[in-house]
Amino acid sequence: MPNIIRKPYIVGIAGGTGAGKTTLARMLFDHLGDDRAACIAHDAYYRVFSHLPADQRAQINFDHPDALETNLLVQHLRAWARGETVSIPVYDFTTHTRTSKTRKISPRPIIIVEGILLLTERTLRNLLNLKIFVDVPPDIRLIRRINRDVNERGRTLESVTRQYLETTRPMHEAYVEPSRKHADLIVPGDRDLTIAANVILSHLCTILAKKKGRPQKISPSRPVASDQPRHEANQKCRPGPRKR
Repeated sequence: MPNIIRKPYIVGIAGGTGAGKTTLARMLFDHLGDDRAACIAHDAYYRVFSHLPADQRAQINFDHPDALETNLLVQHLRAWARGETVSIPVYDFTTHTRTSKTRKISPRPIIIVEGILLLTERTLRNLLNLKIFVDVPPDIRLIRRINRDVNERGRTLESVTRQYLETTRPMHEAYVEPSRKHADLIVPGDRDLTIAANVILSHLCTILAKKKGRPQKISPSRPVASDQPRHEANQKCRPGPRKR
């Protein structure tokens, strides 16, 4: 009898700010399609800070694990495993608040979750079937962080650099970098992600074949093109129409 897998196969993609986690997650999601995969950002689970004035919200250390409601993400992953539809939060990075909107996501064979702190929490880590860490030198990550936050999140250069020096870099050294040891796969994010994406897709399609009770491998709908553009942060793990 073939080894048939029924529960979702959960892929966790971690790494420092600006490492390319979102790019890799979107490459996988776009090629699997929204009928076979769902893509979730850990960032969506920032705690509710709407009760605080805007100036106090801006001072919160968003790079610390306590800023995230990880227990809610754990609950949602377990709900998907039970076959339930989940309403995940929608976070507004310009106001540092969780909005009243939610995204309803039904169970999928593959669940992709990305975030800088995914591998730091043991309870969450234990739910991940494949743990990936995207590794990039600090200078490249900082440049990417500045470009993203200034161009897409309405931040000033001064505020971005201050946050990086005061919280982002210390928290990376304290939490993100040590979590690297828990990864099953280390991906160099300062290179073309095409090869890594195709290797991971081959593995995921093998998992999909097992879920259907087919022992043989099946191929992705098409290989990832080497000239595929990087996805920007404002597209972070948002479902879209399946590419054809």
